Amino acid sequence: MTLTALSGRIALVTGGGRGIGKAISLALADAGCDVAVNYVSREADARATCEAVRAKGRRELPIRGDVSKSADVAALIAAVEAGLGPVDILVNNAGRVAFESIEQMSEASWNEIIQVNLLSVFLMTQAALPGMRARKWGRIINLTSVAAQAGSTMAVHYSAAKAGVIAATKSYARMLAKEGVTVNAISPALIATEMVASNPNVKPDMIPVGRFGRVEECGDVAVLLAGNPYITGQTIGVNGGLYLGS
Repeated sequence: MTLTALSGRIALVTGGGRGIGKAISLALADAGCDVAVNYVSREADARATCEAVRAKGRRELPIRGDVSKSADVAALIAAVEAGLGPVDILVNNAGRVAFESIEQMSEASWNEIIQVNLLSVFLMTQAALPGMRARKWGRIINLTSVAAQAGSTMAVHYSAAKAGVIAATKSYARMLAKEGVTVNAISPALIATEMVASNPNVKPDMIPVGRFGRVEECGDVAVLLAGNPYITGQTIGVNGGLYLGS
């Protein structure tokens, strides 16, 4: 892979204003992509990320939209196409976790977590795919979680949603392999984000390598997956050795 392979490509990163999404947005800009940064409520973060993309000499577009709602998704894709061009690289990063015990979980919280973390992947993928298939080139990168692979004692609904992301990734990859569209997933664990920093129950010594992951390490993997046409259907663990399964 060479960085020039992505030069001029249009990337859309959902939840791209902060944390892992921001790191992926900036890494793709470094690789030559123009980047649309999606957000729901934290506009200032999205605009700051866009400023950083622009500082790298790439075009950018902050775009509001709830990716778990079909009407927002349609408007979002249309806005990106009008402002930057057709989406070549879709990064389904937006998501939310709720730490609830078995007793605390309700039907409403289950449905909400599934909608935000799994339905959003379906809606965004279905909206971006027609253009990718028509152009015979596309990259879809889904963010899942080690909770999908190892299970979670704090968020059954989140684990189930993220496991669904892995299954959807494999299925889309099989169906699209001959059409120039690859579909892969990144599975982080204990990356140094706001969520991890605010949880007193997680500590660096839980990770075999002895530290939390850096968001930039997820960004590096996203660039690899965007630039490599032979990797598809894979879930790449960025977890410091916490989970060693396939």
